[in-house]
Amino acid sequence: MASRLMQRCICLLATQQASSLTVIGRLRLGSIPSKMMTTTRGSAFSTLDKLLNKEPVFTPYPPSQEVDQKIEEATTPEEVLELLDSRYKLHHNHAALMVIKLSRLLVDKHLDKNLLDNDVRLKKLFRTMDSQVSSVWHGTLMNLLRSLYALQLPENFKPLLSVEQEVRWRLRRVKYKNLVFLAETSIPYMQDRASRELLTELLMYLERRWTEIEDCRTVVVLMAKVGHLSGALMDRLEDKFLELAEQFGPEDLRKVMLILASQNRRSVPLLRAISYHLAQKPFALTRGMLIDFAYAYGKLNFHQTQIFQKLASELLPQVSSMTPSDVTQCSKSFAFLKWLNLPLFEAFAQYVINKADDFTPLQLSNMILTFARLNFHPEQEEQFFSLVHRKLESELDKLSPGLQVDVVWSLCILQQVQKKQLQEVLCQDFHSQFLDGKFSQNQNTCQKLIHINATAQLEHPEYTGPFLPPVALHPQASTPKTPMQKDLQEILKGWLGSDDKVRFGEITQYGWELDAELVLDVDNQPLPMKDFLAPHLAQPTGTRPLPPGAKRLVFLRWEFPNFNSRSKDLLGRFVMAKRHLRAAGFLLVDVPYYEWIELKSEWQKGAYLKDKMGKALAEDLAK
Repeated sequence: MASRLMQRCICLLATQQASSLTVIGRLRLGSIPSKMMTTTRGSAFSTLDKLLNKEPVFTPYPPSQEVDQKIEEATTPEEVLELLDSRYKLHHNHAALMVIKLSRLLVDKHLDKNLLDNDVRLKKLFRTMDSQVSSVWHGTLMNLLRSLYALQLPENFKPLLSVEQEVRWRLRRVKYKNLVFLAETSIPYMQDRASRELLTELLMYLERRWTEIEDCRTVVVLMAKVGHLSGALMDRLEDKFLELAEQFGPEDLRKVMLILASQNRRSVPLLRAISYHLAQKPFALTRGMLIDFAYAYGKLNFHQTQIFQKLASELLPQVSSMTPSDVTQCSKSFAFLKWLNLPLFEAFAQYVINKADDFTPLQLSNMILTFARLNFHPEQEEQFFSLVHRKLESELDKLSPGLQVDVVWSLCILQQVQKKQLQEVLCQDFHSQFLDGKFSQNQNTCQKLIHINATAQLEHPEYTGPFLPPVALHPQASTPKTPMQKDLQEILKGWLGSDDKVRFGEITQYGWELDAELVLDVDNQPLPMKDFLAPHLAQPTGTRPLPPGAKRLVFLRWEFPNFNSRSKDLLGRFVMAKRHLRAAGFLLVDVPYYEWIELKSEWQKGAYLKDKMGKALAEDLAK
């Protein structure tokens, strides 16, 4: 229909041209013979015939010749260059095909490209290719550019520049699959070379023509190759993924998840769609897929209980066939998600006991960090940690200083730290590298050293030193108040009626923040705190000792991030915080978020805090 329309338009134009010429002829009738008018009309229709029968811009691809087969069968660069002999009739595509074959042979066989630098035949081949580049077919042209990049030619090499320019001219006309091929094979080379204009135009056309994507593989390839280079294109690819989600198999879903994880792109619609299909479709997931899915969910911190249960249940029977690297990576992924599946982690612990000799010190250290984060204590705890201590005894000091602190801190959480390990990280020669600021990211490590120091002071009475110097026990930078924290403080102020009877947000020398602290007399009534000695603070205040029978009571607010996922069990570090404060002589009042959100009025919240405080005092009296 389009061709018919074009023919009719051309006929109309030709007729108008003939009519106009006839009018002009009539105006000059006295000077122009009638025979001339007839000739003009005839030439107009002759022009029409030429337009209708004009050859296309690109001639049809010629039939296969003997030289095509010889190019394909060539096994050495010499065999390719011999085809330049005048015995063979080469058409416009052959020079490009020869360059592609030559590049493939040099790269695949790891041959020295410099051996051909002075070959006259190679120079002739490049000149021929350069002169015929405008008539090379689209697919061959894209492959040719990739091959020239692989040859690592100079950036100012004329044939390469000609091919790049020709590609830029054709980007609008080529099929979308040609653009995808170019993105898949040549973008790394474009980034390394001065080909920014070509790269920019390629990204522009990939984005503008994104609706032409019809298959899953194209979505995955473009996400992996160019998604990180163009946020707008990545948005379009996500839309196309949602459109084609039903067609994606488990392998494609895994690739998309790993791409999102590598780009740290937490696209909630995509993650929800992937989770839905993983949960609803009976995919046969391999062990590698399960581990990769766990890693991606952990890296993106996306919680989906049904998926976690599925991953854990399918991984459990395969634990015995996993490698130490698989076990370590999988346990770390679930630890990032704060997801503790007891049967799976018991299987991990048993695996470590059975194959401890196959674990490297780094892998074993990561297992300890994982267990500590989730506060997981194996059933065979004594056997597990005796093995850990034996394996790490001679290796702990060989770890990086930061990891060494993490391991000892994790052992403190699990109440498995030894005297020698405490001494190694609390000695001046070791901790000075963090306290003196030699490491750029040492604030978190210093905080962990304070917790280790508190463990040595409060939970190991036999430990005699060394300890951190008092100057190291400085308060950590305060964090912004949360709505729950503000609410708790307002309720306590209204209940006590005075600010001098409560202390908010103080940091102790043990490294833990107290949400609210009270001093109660013998009758359990709050006392003004300003002048009382507070040696437990990072910056001690006051001069008067506490009255006989007085006690310190603290409120500890536990919000959603402090707990394991879908659980009312605190993470390991917060369990250690409660142990430390209890050992320091405080009465603890826990205020968990899941109880606080059920309270709607200030009166309910005030009554709740009074009731919790009364229970804490009754438990202390019972002891």
